[in-house]
Formats: sequence, structure tokens, C-alpha cells
Amino acid sequence: MEKRLTRTDYLFALLFIVMLVAIVGSFFFGMRTGQNQIEAKYQKLLAPKPDAAKEPGAYEQQVLVSFYHTIYSPYMEFERKWFQAMNDIELNSTTIDSAAQLRELGKIASSQYDSLQAKPVPATSPLLVEAQQNYMKGLKLFGQAASEMTSSANTMKGAELIAALEKNSFYTQARDFVLLAQNNYYDSIVKWYESIDTNYKPVDAGKKLTLDEWGQLSLISKNDYIAAMMLNQKWFRPFKPQDLALRIDEFIAGGQAKQLGVNDVQQAVQLMISTNAVRSGDFIRGKTKYYGGETLPQLPFFIEQT
Repeated sequence: MEKRLTRTDYLFALLFIVMLVAIVGSFFFGMRTGQNQIEAKYQKLLAPKPDAAKEPGAYEQQVLVSFYHTIYSPYMEFERKWFQAMNDIELNSTTIDSAAQLRELGKIASSQYDSLQAKPVPATSPLLVEAQQNYMKGLKLFGQAASEMTSSANTMKGAELIAALEKNSFYTQARDFVLLAQNNYYDSIVKWYESIDTNYKPVDAGKKLTLDEWGQLSLISKNDYIAAMMLNQKWFRPFKPQDLALRIDEFIAGGQAKQLGVNDVQQAVQLMISTNAVRSGDFIRGKTKYYGGETLPQLPFFIEQT
């Protein structure tokens, strides 16, 4: 005869089942929790970092603008003072202390060199990195040229001093470096333009252009072409490539090119340079008339007189 289960037996059996369910539930809960933690860990590792996602491209407008303010503008402050001092020496050498002028230029060059050295340029923008390095080399060499010429500055007349300075080896190297830096910067602007117009094709800087071919170019291409020409011809002048581009377009539009039998850009540029027909600010003066529909980055030298 079978023995009947007591109430205590039923209670132990029920507790055992409850414990078994709790153990199994805890196991699956722990396993799922672990899976979730692992998934979260790897999602965090694989997901793009917020800062990286917001990092601008190599030649986006904000990168070009940042370079303008941190590198280009400090260099241009020196360049403006250099050309002003050269003008004063040439016109007023009998009434000014030329040696003092050169000493002051040396100090400014050193100060601006230190300023540029302290400013970071993103390694993802190699043309801008190169431009920074070339501007710095130019500043150091301009300072050395000024220092070397100081001792004899007051023994020469203005034009004679400037002629001697422009033959100085430190000066000629400085000139070449800053013209190369300028070309780097305008090449960077071309890279920006390529990023917003996939059909854009850069101009061949080494190609001889007819005036008709010149007329088909965008202002971005014209500026880049002129920057390369200024580098190749070693034209260190107190104006920007867009100033010269504007004067060429005025020369063509006004009919002077046709009257004088000028057929290509090289002839037009040589005429402008030899007659000192270009001034800083020419672009700003005429940009609305000639370039109102052009797409340009929001750089100060395309917007206002700088």
C-alpha cells in the first residue's frame, strides 16, 4: 500500500521547483546581461567618435579661413610693412634713417615668425602645412637680409640700397619661399573648389593661354594661374593674384588688348607688370562688375580691402 505524501513533502517539492525556476531564470538573465554589455562595448568602439565626425575636410572653407587668420594674415602684416618701408627708402632716403627702417623690419619678421610657429595647421591639409613652412622660411630670410644690409644702409641712396637689397641672397631666397607659399595657398583654394564642383578641372599652370581661353576660366582658376606665374617669374609685388586677374579682364573688356595686338595672357601680364598697372585693392574695386556670379570661399581678401 502506497504511502501518501504529507503537507511537508508538498511544501519541499514546491520550494524546490521555485528554486529551480529562480536558478534557471538567473542564468538566462545573467547571460543576456553579459551579451548586452559586450554589444554595447563593441558598438562604442566601432561607432564614429563625435569629434571625428565633425572634423572638417582637408580644404573645407573653415580650414581655409582658419589658415587665413592664423598664418596668412600675420605674414601679410609683415609684407605690407616691408613694401611701405621700401617705398619710404626709395622716395625719402635723404630724410629717413634707412638703417633704422631695416632694423625694424628685422624685428617684425622675427615676431611674425614666432607667431606662425606657434599656430598649428592640420596635417590632413598638406598644401597648407607647406604654405606655413614656406612663409616661416621667408620671414626668417627676410629678417636676415634686413640685418645684413643694415650696416651699409645709410651710405647708399634709396634706389641704390633697394637694388643692392634685391640682389642679396637672403632676400632672393625669401622672395622665392613666400611666392611658393602663396602658390600653395591658392592651390588649396582650388582643392576647395573641386570639393563643391565635381566637374571642375584645374587649369594647367604651365600652359600658354590665349585671351579667349582665359575668358572661359573661373576666377578660382585665373587666380591659381597667376599665382603660379608670379612664382615662376619671381614677381614679388604688393598685390594679390586676384588684383592682377581683374586688371587683365579690364584690359580685355576695355578693348586695349585688341588695340595693342595682345593675343595671350603672358603678353598681357608682362605689359601690366612692366607698366606698374596693378595695385593692391584692384580686385575689390571691380569684383562686382566682373565676378558677381562667381563662387568663392568666404576669405577676407575676396570680400573686403585687407
